[in-house]
Amino acid sequence: MNRVSFFTLILGFALLTTACKSGINSHPKNTSADHLLKTRYKMLLDYPVDSMAMPRSMTLKTNLIRKVPSRDWTSAFFAGNLWQLYRLTGNADYKKQAEKWTPFSKKESVNKGSHDVGFKVYCSYGEALKVENKQEYKDVIVKGAETLCSRFDSKVGAIRSWDFNKEIWDYPVIIDNMMNLELLFEASRLSGNKKYQDIAIQHANTTLKNQFRADNSCYHVIDYNPVSGAVRKKTTLQGYNDDSVWARGQGWAVYGFTMSYRYTKDPAYLKQAEATAQFFMTNKPLPEDGIPYWDFKDPGIPNSARDVSAATIMASALYELYGYTKNDRYLAFANKIIASLHSEKYLLDAKINAPFLLDHSTGNWPKHDEIDEPIIYADYYFLEALLRQKAL
Repeated sequence: MNRVSFFTLILGFALLTTACKSGINSHPKNTSADHLLKTRYKMLLDYPVDSMAMPRSMTLKTNLIRKVPSRDWTSAFFAGNLWQLYRLTGNADYKKQAEKWTPFSKKESVNKGSHDVGFKVYCSYGEALKVENKQEYKDVIVKGAETLCSRFDSKVGAIRSWDFNKEIWDYPVIIDNMMNLELLFEASRLSGNKKYQDIAIQHANTTLKNQFRADNSCYHVIDYNPVSGAVRKKTTLQGYNDDSVWARGQGWAVYGFTMSYRYTKDPAYLKQAEATAQFFMTNKPLPEDGIPYWDFKDPGIPNSARDVSAATIMASALYELYGYTKNDRYLAFANKIIASLHSEKYLLDAKINAPFLLDHSTGNWPKHDEIDEPIIYADYYFLEALLRQKAL
């Protein structure tokens, strides 16, 4: 063997080893799953436009699609999915449909009774703005941010979550609220008004201080005393119990603090995102395919429901986290999740006529609501993860 051939062989082996270590190209293409996914994509185009019927989830036993109006926190994800599919495929038909669905979210930009203005505005208008630089999209985002700020209390240092169950808590703040901060950060960027970003930072700092345990898992709900700003109790609404580890909540935490780092470059945010990601990735009850049980401490494991939505949120977050850290473990884990979901095990069967892509998400286990079903936000973060993976 001459020196050139020997060098070529060594270089090829080194490149292959690097790819395997990072998880890049570590799984073969599943052509049948590719075909199934494209079939499912088209079903989103075929779903009839109706302002009172945004698809939220589906009960497969009855083929019943749960449809919601704009006031539901999940209402904007379907429009967001269409915008993301346009970016993924280049097919203008997705853009045309997205333009029909997006305006249904506009009135939520003035809904002061909801802490989920971020989900309901940014997941539709924010996605639209990524495609078209329209002033009307910017105006709705800024208006939504102004509305969300009305729920901020400087004494607590956080945006109030729910207004219900006042006999149980005084000022609840949920980990999910970290996701709504993107609306505020973007509004400051678009308008030049620092107020929105300042409130987002105060909320993130309060969450960072109070929402995490010593092992870097997070509580679902922190209830505050609105007079003193002190923590009243640390509890849950959607986890197995107050001390359990709700899987989707961990995804919200990693995603929320990674996103907050994007806008602020605060190393404390990046540190927390990495610590909670590490907790998630190394947790013993986590199945080999990376798709978690709905709660890491459900005593019914391994016979408990999975939560695909928690996995897609985490995968999307890890792709962004990898971009800041260049830690190959994040890239490999995100790739593992996407490879697992890109299979007949998790993709909905082609015979099921519905505007959803993935099965086996868990909505609210304590209320026995949306258990082991297709849920719209699982698809949203799956598509976002595919876009982020493609961008790498």
